[in-house]
Formats: sequence, structure tokens, C-alpha cells
Amino acid sequence: MTRKGQSITLSINERDKAELERIAAEQGMLWGDRPNISRLVEAIARRELIISRNNDWTEARIRALHQAIQTLIDAGHPESAQQVAQLLSERSELSKPLRREIERWLEPPLAPWRLQIDQYIRRQTPFQLTYRDAADRPWRFTIRHARLTLYERRQYLECWCEETDGNQDLPELQHNWTLRLDRITDAALSEVRERWRPELDTLAVEMHLLRGLAFAYEAKASDVSCEWLSDSAEHHYSSPVCKVVRRISNTFWFLREVLHYGEDCIIVSPSSVQQRFKQKLRMMCQQYGMHDA
Repeated sequence: MTRKGQSITLSINERDKAELERIAAEQGMLWGDRPNISRLVEAIARRELIISRNNDWTEARIRALHQAIQTLIDAGHPESAQQVAQLLSERSELSKPLRREIERWLEPPLAPWRLQIDQYIRRQTPFQLTYRDAADRPWRFTIRHARLTLYERRQYLECWCEETDGNQDLPELQHNWTLRLDRITDAALSEVRERWRPELDTLAVEMHLLRGLAFAYEAKASDVSCEWLSDSAEHHYSSPVCKVVRRISNTFWFLREVLHYGEDCIIVSPSSVQQRFKQKLRMMCQQYGMHDA
């Protein structure tokens, strides 16, 4: 690299050179219409550009920004969520699973029907959604409450619908549907003259957390209460117990979470949710040949 009256030489590979040119172009350091690395280096030397480390963010900061993405989506601000995702994608300290998740947020622009769903949610306007799933089955839902959420790194539309046919959840929760958005290739939407509901239907569930989980558990936004059980001996527990009461909107995802907690979590009530979990455990035992379970 040369300049009138002085010169320096940079020994870098083509990939690093291309990256420097990209940074120069982003910062408007050009010679004509081409990126100018010399001007970039000069700006750094004059402290017009500040150089800082890109691997010193704490895990707490990254976790907070990751959670902020979901919060912005739930609030109906997908564009702002994408900005936060872009900020995170530029960091070098991300784990590989988190980087893959962030990159999915930054994939090609949202389809028009997806943007329209965001608008309906933001304006709290009921709407009708019609689409065909991967098996070419037609579905039509009249949606009177909706929110976008992530479950196991995939984006879903959680919604309260007038239609209940085909919903296998408990009767109290059969108006709630969880639609996986990446399985909807195209959709027809139209506004309907109904009242927007303030939230999904919910069911209060009590669970007891034992041993290490009782101390490590972090309360969730849907938890109504999280407190130590004063009479754990009365319940035949040999160690302190954390009692959690939570309002759930579907049993499928709740039971998947409880399976993750394993033997350190007991569903206490209601009996309908407890029975569903017992049925799931029986099926698992049968699959492993434990017929006496």
C-alpha cells in the first residue's frame, strides 16, 4: 500500500484484505468508488475510528440481548428484533448453537403475509388465517389473540382461535393453537370484525422442585409464585422444596420442559395435567420394555 511521501506494507491474505475493504466501504473510506484501506488505517491512527475487542462481552450481556430479541417479537417489533440479532451476529464470543439461531433471524426478508401478521398483532386486530400445511391439508383460523414466540429455536405463532376441531389439548386450552411458521409457505389473511382478546387461555399448574433444581431454578415470566415450601417434611420430602405455580397456555411445551427436569420435578396439580404426564411416562416405560411401571 503506497501514499505520496510515505509508504507501509501489509502482509495479509486475500480474505483479510477483503474484510478490510468491506470495513473501509462501511465507513465511507473510498478512493473514487473503491474501498481505500489506506484511508481506513489513517482514520484508526487519528482515532477517528475506535478499535475495541470483539470477544469481551459477558455471558449475562449476551443472554440479555438474546432475551430482548424474543421480547421485541412478542411486542410486535420484528424489525427492532432483527437489529438486535444483527448486533449479536457481529460478536465473536457466541456459541455455535446461538450463532446458528441468530443467523436464522437474519435470513431473507419476511414474506408479505408474515409482515401483515406482525401488523395485526401490533394493532391488536383480529384476523383470519388460511393456509395449507406440508401435507397439503387446508387450515383456517379466526384469530383473536396472537403472539410470536420461540420454542426450541423455532418460531411459532401462539394464538387464540375460535376453531377448536383437531386440538388435542385439555378442554380448558383447546382454543389455543401453536403454529410453526416455517411450515407455512404462503397464507391468505383478512381482517375480521371481532374483539381482540387480552391473552391466551391459561391454566394454573403447581409443581414442586427438588434437590439441586430447587436452588438453581430461575423464575419465568409466566410464574405466578415461586417460594420455599415450609412444610416439606409433611409432604414426605427429605430436602427443601421450591413450590412453583405457573400459568400455562398449552400442555405440550410444558410437559417437554418437565421431562427436561427429570426426577427433580413433580407436577402436583391440576390432576388433568398430572395424568397427562403419567401417561407420557407409561408410554416411555413400555417402549423400553418396563411393562410393570
